[in-house]
Amino acid sequence: MKNTVSQAGGRPAGPVVAAVAMFVVLLASYSINAMDRQIFPLLAADVRHELGFGLAETGLLSTIFTLGMAIAGVPTGFLLARLSRKSATIIGIAIFSLGTVLTACAHGFVDMLLYRAATGIGEAMQLTVIIAIGTSYFTRFRSTAVGAVNFSFGVGAIVGPIAGSGLLAMRHTWRFPMVVFGLLGVVAIVLLAVAVRPWFSEVRAAEASRNSAQISAPPTLLNRNTVLLTVLSLIGGLIIYGYLGMYPTFLREHLAFTPAVTGHVMSAYGIGVFASIAGGWIGDSLSARKVLSVSFLIAAVLGYGLFYSATSVAAQEALSFVWGLVVSGTIYVNLAGYHIRSVSGHLNNKASGVFVSSVYGSASIAGYTIGWLATSAGWSAAGLEQISLLACVGALISLGLQPSKMALPVSRMMTADAK
Repeated sequence: MKNTVSQAGGRPAGPVVAAVAMFVVLLASYSINAMDRQIFPLLAADVRHELGFGLAETGLLSTIFTLGMAIAGVPTGFLLARLSRKSATIIGIAIFSLGTVLTACAHGFVDMLLYRAATGIGEAMQLTVIIAIGTSYFTRFRSTAVGAVNFSFGVGAIVGPIAGSGLLAMRHTWRFPMVVFGLLGVVAIVLLAVAVRPWFSEVRAAEASRNSAQISAPPTLLNRNTVLLTVLSLIGGLIIYGYLGMYPTFLREHLAFTPAVTGHVMSAYGIGVFASIAGGWIGDSLSARKVLSVSFLIAAVLGYGLFYSATSVAAQEALSFVWGLVVSGTIYVNLAGYHIRSVSGHLNNKASGVFVSSVYGSASIAGYTIGWLATSAGWSAAGLEQISLLACVGALISLGLQPSKMALPVSRMMTADAK
């Protein structure tokens, strides 16, 4: 018997194996985004020295793409009511890739800032759509699907710094790696156009009628969980992108690591992100209150270790690995998954957009703020204030979540029925 899933309208979709294959193509396209996200912070010191930027300005360039994501996240959720998800993904990749190539052509701070911000607009479209597709089709494991998206980011986070440092050594100019990674987007567009079918990309989440009574998520975005999760996403953006945006600069300029060593340390972070699928499974299995409060507390401890106590390469690699596992692999993944579970299925696209806009709204200034703190008070104080202190605040806010008001994953509803 063919293994199929039904669309909301009741028509058969396609075989699950084919759906997984198409999801893998989407994830591969997102890995290219991750490569660029990791390569620019690696090259930031070279950009700074060539163009004479200050530390805070460099931090802003490293994370300004998140402003574009914040601006485009919610509008993309609404745009999907009029545009196919596949088309939106392709347009997003095209914008992202063009902005990446233009970054290599920049000659000053203002034009580079605009190009980096534009890449965020493209990424917001791509990320919002991929999350919506994954959580709409794989309804049994929504957080796990988001975990798979972040897993693909981990692939790019490993490949990007290593390949980027190799390309930098090959041509001795930071512009060359940017052009190479930008052109990879063209390959992704061709693959998506050929491989992804509408029965998969355009499927809408359908609630099983026999379980409908157990799905208690509100039919509006204005509910307690969504509000608290939005605040937590704002905090998460400052923490995650404070690390991603300026941590490589901290390693190179404060700890005097070489570009190659810095690339390997950042790759350890990418390996930790590989746990994202497991992090999503944990989010599908346990209470949102427990998962997020404990994870934020661990992030506070990690922030102290990364920016205050650890100085050796081995220690930084170990801490970066755990950071990827806990912060990106658990906090980020489940913030996205819980946003979607906090509303009824017909609001998936919009909930995904709210998550993207909130987490990347604060992320847009994360590099600047941690760079400013490092300039005024030193790297240790910057890490303690922006990472550890904010993570403690996030842990406290997480205790206010109401898991009983979130939609249960289908797998857990079946377990409840069996009991």
